[in-house]
Amino acid sequence: MGWPDKNPPSFDASEKRSLGAGVFRRCDGCGQTLDAAALAAKFEVCPECGHHHRLDAAGWRKLLLDGGELTAWDAHLMPTDPLRFSDGKAYKDRVSVAQRKSGAGEAIEIGRARMAGRPIGYGAFIFDFMGGSMGSVVGEKITRLFERAGEEELPVVLLSASGGARMQEGILSLMQMAKCVAALERFRKKRLPFLSVLRHPTTGGVAASFAFLGDVNLAEPRALIGFAGPRVIENTIRQTLPQGFQRSEFLVDHGMVDVIVSRHELRDQLSAMLGHLLAGARPRG
Repeated sequence: MGWPDKNPPSFDASEKRSLGAGVFRRCDGCGQTLDAAALAAKFEVCPECGHHHRLDAAGWRKLLLDGGELTAWDAHLMPTDPLRFSDGKAYKDRVSVAQRKSGAGEAIEIGRARMAGRPIGYGAFIFDFMGGSMGSVVGEKITRLFERAGEEELPVVLLSASGGARMQEGILSLMQMAKCVAALERFRKKRLPFLSVLRHPTTGGVAASFAFLGDVNLAEPRALIGFAGPRVIENTIRQTLPQGFQRSEFLVDHGMVDVIVSRHELRDQLSAMLGHLLAGARPRG
């Protein structure tokens, strides 16, 4: 029997910290420790409390679209740096980091897809790309989504999740609000449905423009939805805001959102709504 080694191999503390990384997740709603793979299989909805965690673009495609397939439109459009903006770090460098982090070229993807066999124009913000902020390219893509869907006579389903206009593009980003709404108004003349899905968070210029203009506005449970954040509003008006202010449940109660839909029911609800709206839009006789 040998004696214990007086000088055992050193143990890297970082290895201890990484044990189980990616295997378990802590729920932001109830604090339960969850199996990461099982949570991903449930599209990031906690099986214990129903809390909706952030779902990436691929997850949304798999959840909503037939076969998870999207024929992308205008994927070649990429952000530039028209103002040569720097806030201590060059804007073009921030874009490069966001592209590597998110695996996307911009903060939204658009294209043609099928939902329950029905062709649609589809758009989804990618929050991992600079907080889903809306710059010139995002605004252009949303505009093209409505224009091309109108040309092909497709209804539009657009999923928003954004911190608002992209400050690094200044007034050019704010111009996208009017541009997108104008495109939506031209789309409406086609008498085609637009379903707006508001995810957590939907704020700033996105909320102040097209996000609330759907024929039906749907929201996920407990999503933060509004223009300025609650803390900014409280500091401005120097009043305490009501409990749950700017959460989707509060907005339904006050007529700003039509319905709250759990992620697991969203595909069926969207499909049913499109069926009703398309049937109602057809001329009689």
